Amino acid sequence: MGSGAWLRLLLTLGALWGIRAREKVLGILGEATLLRIPRELRERTEEFGEASWKKTTEEPLKKKFLLKISGGNYTEFEPERMRFHKEDFSLEILNTSRDDRRLYEYSVSKGPDEEVWQIQLEVFEPVANPSIRILHRESSNGSCSLALRCSSERGDEVSYSWDSRDNGTGGICSGSGGVLNLSYSLRGAAFGCVCTASNPVSSRRAAFHSAQCGSEQWDVPRVRPELLVSLVVLGVIVIVIVVLATFRATRSAKCDPDPSQVTPDPSQVTPASATIYAQVQRVQKPKGTVPTATPLSCTTIYAAATGPPPAPDGAPRSPAGSPTPRGRPALSQEPTTVYASVTLPVA
Repeated sequence: MGSGAWLRLLLTLGALWGIRAREKVLGILGEATLLRIPRELRERTEEFGEASWKKTTEEPLKKKFLLKISGGNYTEFEPERMRFHKEDFSLEILNTSRDDRRLYEYSVSKGPDEEVWQIQLEVFEPVANPSIRILHRESSNGSCSLALRCSSERGDEVSYSWDSRDNGTGGICSGSGGVLNLSYSLRGAAFGCVCTASNPVSSRRAAFHSAQCGSEQWDVPRVRPELLVSLVVLGVIVIVIVVLATFRATRSAKCDPDPSQVTPDPSQVTPASATIYAQVQRVQKPKGTVPTATPLSCTTIYAAATGPPPAPDGAPRSPAGSPTPRGRPALSQEPTTVYASVTLPVA
């Protein structure tokens, strides 16, 4: 008996004894899921013209309408999440979430008669690409013993199985579960093992070659390519910043000479200029005490005085302010710094 005959039998029993047929549908998380009804129910819908889509809620005795069909017209109650296909009366969930995991019902009614088709929706996250890692390795006397672990970072209800990538390995790679123990001779023929990670909605594979028994890269985490590129770019930026800072500091040192080595402009030097900085400190003697040989306070005076410039060897010196051979006073005089210490008595 074919599947169509079994379906007609279930619908007939449901109509006679009130038994509701049920189907199980697997949905993928984040993708669209289509809920279909049998051909017999489509024919009944076209004949009767009254039907609806409903889903169960958290409350056991409560259901929520998703769609109502009446006289060739239909009303959608969640158009932003559901899409109705009127050509076959199917209902499409646009972005399947874990909350959509529940029981759905499509019912066709005419007067007191009603036929119901139930769909149990199960939602699964697909499996990510698995990776194989060496948990234990021992190599001695030309043989290799390995413990391999296969794992996937994402996926619901993931199961693992092992098989050979090519024939002639004598079933050395056969196994189930995430861990596979291998022991083989390094002088033997090369072979490959394949791990398959699967769940009810997806399947992914990863391969391991026997030549990797001596490879160390399976024992340590590998740097992701995108992270390596970011590190290289960051290093180049740091080097450029250091080079620019060094260049600017060198250029600034060349452009700004030491002020103590700058020769003053003779035209800006005024004769007989002097600047004095003085600080005076007085010490009070206590009253009613016998004067003792207390050191007096000391004041230091810094004075900058300007004198006539030194005459060349063998040339007579001109007095300050005397005219030059052309009748002009001297334009440059050499500054002289004088340090004086003055002691002031305190009454």
